[in-house]
Amino acid sequence: MADAETLIQSTRHGEVLHLALNRPAKRNAANDALIAALDAQFAHIPADVRAIALSGNGEHFCAGLDLSELSERNVFEGILHSRGWHAALDRIQYAPVPVVAVLHGAVVGGGLEIAAACHVRVAENNAFYAFPEGQRGIFVGGGGSVRVPRLIGAARVADMMLTGRVLDADEGQATGLSTYLVQPGEGLAKGLALAQKIAANAPMSNYAVIQALPRIAELAPEQGLFVESLVAAIAQGEPAAKERLRAFLEKRAAKVEKPQ
Repeated sequence: MADAETLIQSTRHGEVLHLALNRPAKRNAANDALIAALDAQFAHIPADVRAIALSGNGEHFCAGLDLSELSERNVFEGILHSRGWHAALDRIQYAPVPVVAVLHGAVVGGGLEIAAACHVRVAENNAFYAFPEGQRGIFVGGGGSVRVPRLIGAARVADMMLTGRVLDADEGQATGLSTYLVQPGEGLAKGLALAQKIAANAPMSNYAVIQALPRIAELAPEQGLFVESLVAAIAQGEPAAKERLRAFLEKRAAKVEKPQ
């Protein structure tokens, strides 16, 4: 775990685990060692963690794939490399607990692919997004052609790849790349606060949201509705759910109110 401890900084905040990409001198460009370290961290999440915040040290979240490792690969090596990214980012998307990404500065190429694997994304208004693969003569290989179109649509992703278009933080928020937008320097505090709020939910409910919801969305409506019924029954049968429902009925829990 030496690489994981060096390239991914880990800090505990109660039930929240904060992981930070730690190659600031390289704008957190994702080389093989960084992805392996990220994979190792998500493969060994402590049992008492209820949510994760993922950020980047320095001035950027992640400026993309470290291209210095790319030029000498043959086709077969390229396939294996891409599949390695897929496995690592699947660990994020299908982690046992929700993951909140905190985005600032460059969220480019592989960095955007990492962010898209997370469940909630907080962006500072200095964040910017790009898929420069088209200008590099390559194609996304870390899940970007699957996850990012589901957030913003295939046409926008094609535009970014074909023209090199860069989206600023406001455009990213409007198109759905981020779910919260804050001022520079406020992202981590917001991300940790959201992670703490998420951690207070019933674990089974959180698990159902991050595991069942994306899969249900991919099913035909009839199958999706049936799976929804099964998941709903499982979730409401949990002791934690029963206690929370009793608290609401006995007026011990807050009602949903209109935002101020």
